[in-house]
Amino acid sequence: MRKASRRLTQLYDDALEQSGLRSTQFAILAELVTFAEPPSMAELAEALVTDRSALGHNLRPLEREGLIELREGTGDRRKRQVVMTARGRALFTKALPLWQAAQTRFQEVFGEAEAAQLRLTLLRIAYNERLGLLKD
Repeated sequence: MRKASRRLTQLYDDALEQSGLRSTQFAILAELVTFAEPPSMAELAEALVTDRSALGHNLRPLEREGLIELREGTGDRRKRQVVMTARGRALFTKALPLWQAAQTRFQEVFGEAEAAQLRLTLLRIAYNERLGLLKD
């Protein structure tokens, strides 16, 4: 399973290489554009189905590159909002066709119906609350 995951990550990372983004970074920017208002770290972590510490780790390079900013939340200064900068939007716009080309390539190799089924299965797994009850 790990080998398949690495292959998929490599496919998208290779496609995004000329943008300077990794697939994980692209996913964060892609999620940020879906929010009408800048999300809190907790809201973004929930949308990405990850924990806040992993998200914080992945946000640092984006912040360092000036693609996002972390700001105090409105109304609650303890909450940090994740704001995509103009530079981040421009890079996302540049990277989007690269990601779409990788997506098309994946669907050509794996099959369109299989790719659609895989996405549905992964979404069901990601949002299945019963799996949160499993402990090591």
